[in-house]
Amino acid sequence: MSQNAKILLTEILKQQQQTLAAAYSNDEFYELFTAEQILKDYDLSYDELEAGITDDGGDGGIDSAYLFLNGDLVQSDPTPVSTAKKPEIELVIIQSKTSDSFSEGAIEKLQASASDLFNLETTLVSLRSVYNQAVLATFQRFRDLYTSHAAKFPMLRLSYYYATKGTEPDPKVKRKVEKLKKEIVRLFQDAQVSFTFLGARELLDVFRKQRSSTFTIKLAENAISTGKEAYICLVKLKEFYRFISDGTGKVRRGLFEANVRDYQGRTEVNEQIQATLSHPTEEDFWWLNNGITILAKQATVSGKDLRVEEPQIVNGLQTSTEIHHYFNLSPGATDKRHVLVRILNTDSEASRDRVIKATNSQTSMPAASLRATEKIHRDIEDYFKARGLFYDRRKNFYKNLGKPIAQIVSIPYAAQAVLAVALQEPDNARARPSSLLKDDNDHARIFNPQHPLDLFLKCCLLVRKVERFLKDHSPELDANTRNNLRFYIAMDAAVHHCNVPKPRFDRLAALDPNQFTPEVLEKSLKRVKRIYERLGADDQVAKGSVLLQRLKSGFLRSFKQTQIS
Repeated sequence: MSQNAKILLTEILKQQQQTLAAAYSNDEFYELFTAEQILKDYDLSYDELEAGITDDGGDGGIDSAYLFLNGDLVQSDPTPVSTAKKPEIELVIIQSKTSDSFSEGAIEKLQASASDLFNLETTLVSLRSVYNQAVLATFQRFRDLYTSHAAKFPMLRLSYYYATKGTEPDPKVKRKVEKLKKEIVRLFQDAQVSFTFLGARELLDVFRKQRSSTFTIKLAENAISTGKEAYICLVKLKEFYRFISDGTGKVRRGLFEANVRDYQGRTEVNEQIQATLSHPTEEDFWWLNNGITILAKQATVSGKDLRVEEPQIVNGLQTSTEIHHYFNLSPGATDKRHVLVRILNTDSEASRDRVIKATNSQTSMPAASLRATEKIHRDIEDYFKARGLFYDRRKNFYKNLGKPIAQIVSIPYAAQAVLAVALQEPDNARARPSSLLKDDNDHARIFNPQHPLDLFLKCCLLVRKVERFLKDHSPELDANTRNNLRFYIAMDAAVHHCNVPKPRFDRLAALDPNQFTPEVLEKSLKRVKRIYERLGADDQVAKGSVLLQRLKSGFLRSFKQTQIS
C-alpha cells in the first residue's frame, strides 16, 4: 500500500504540474504543492503561497514559512496591530523533501535554526552569514509581530510540517522532534508547538480533501420564501456556529471570501455584539442584530434543512465572528436564541456585486472595502480573459477552477505591477503588497478608469516576464533577492525601451512584451543590481527610497535630451 501511495502521489504531482505550472521545476512545484495542501484551510492565493517559499542556500531546513495573526496572513507590510484581547499568532514552518524517507538530519537542522531564530537575544543581523534573506525576513516579521503584541500575552502557535514521499518515520527521527519542541518551549514557555509528519499517504489524503461546496443549515422554523430566489429564516445560534466552523472548530474562511469587510476586532460595535451574546436578556438575539446575508449559487429547502451550494457570507462577518468566539469560549453552551439569515440565489455576477455593495453601504465603512465590485475591476477581468489571462477579482475564483498559475493575476499583483512600471514606485510595490488597496488615493491612482485597459495587461505581463527571466537566467540569486529586484527591473526595462525617463501611459500600453528578451532584461538587472548591492542588498534597500532615487537620476542622465513620451 505504501508503494502504491508513492506511485499515486508521483502521478498526481506530474499531472498537476503539467496542468498548473509547466514552467516550474519538479522541486519548485513540489514545494508549492505541499504548502498548498498543508495550508488548504487558509485558502491562500498562489502569489501568497509562493511568497512564503524560503528554500535556497542557507534556509536552515525551512523550505517555506507563513505567519498568521488571528488567521490572517501577515506579509511584508508594516506590522499589523490586533485589537483582540488575546491575539492568536501562528507561524507555520514547512520542510518539503522529495526523498522516500524522513531523516534525523532534517530535524537537527530545524532544531539548530530554532535555537538561532527564536532566540530574541540574538540579532538577526548577526545571522546573515548563516541564513538567507527570505528566512531572516520571515523571522523579522515574526519578531516584530510577537513583541508588538507581547503586552497582551498572545496565544502563540508554532506549527512544523515535514513532508516527504516516505511512510512512517523511524522512532529515532521522532525522538529528534521531542528535542526540537523542548528547545522552542525553552525560548517560549507558553507556546503551543506541534510537529506533523506527512508521507505519501498523508499528502494524498490531504489532497483528496476538497473544500465542500454544499452545506446544510438546520433551521429553527420553516423558511419564508419569495420564490426560488430568496429565503428568510431563523437559525439557532449554535447551529449557525456549526455552519461556519470546520471539523476542528476553526472558522471556514472560504465562506467569507466575498465579504468586503475585514473583521474589525474589539470595536465598540463588536463589543456590543459580544456583550449581547454573553449576557442574554428577555429579547432574542435576532431582535437586537441585523443578521446575516448569504449569496448562494443554489438553495433548496427540505423540511427544516436548508441546503446551500457555494455559499458566501457577504454581510455579517462581524456578527459571525463574534458568534464563533462566543461558542469557542463556551463550547458547552446550550443557547436557545436565534440569528436572522437571508439566503439569496443568483448566478449573475452583476447582481452579486450589487448585493455586496448595497448590503455593505448601509452602514459606515471605507470605500476601499468595495474595490472588487467596481466597474474598473470587472472591465479588467473581461479584458484579461479575452487575452488568455484570468483576473482574480474574487480571490481564488480561478484557482479553484484549476486555471494555470501563470495565467492567474490577482488584484494586489496588478496593483503592484502598475505602481512599479507605470507610476514608477517600485519601492512601494515591494513594501506594501497587501495594503495598497486599502488607501483611497492609492487605488484611485492605480486603477483610474481613464487608464487604457492595455496598460494593466502590459504592466502585468512585463513583471511576469522579469520573474521568469530571473528564475531561468539568474540561478545565483536567491528567492528574496529576486523578489526585491523584480519591480525595479521591470521599471528600468520599460524606461530604456521607451528611451524616456517617464513614459506616457499610452506608450506603455502599446509595449510588446516579446521585445523584452533575456539580453534586454540582463542589462536592466545589471543596472539595478549594481546600485542595490552598493546600498547593502537587503529588504530595507528594496523598500526604501534611495535605490529608486539613484535609478531615476540615472534615467535623467541617460535621457536628458528627451521629454516625456
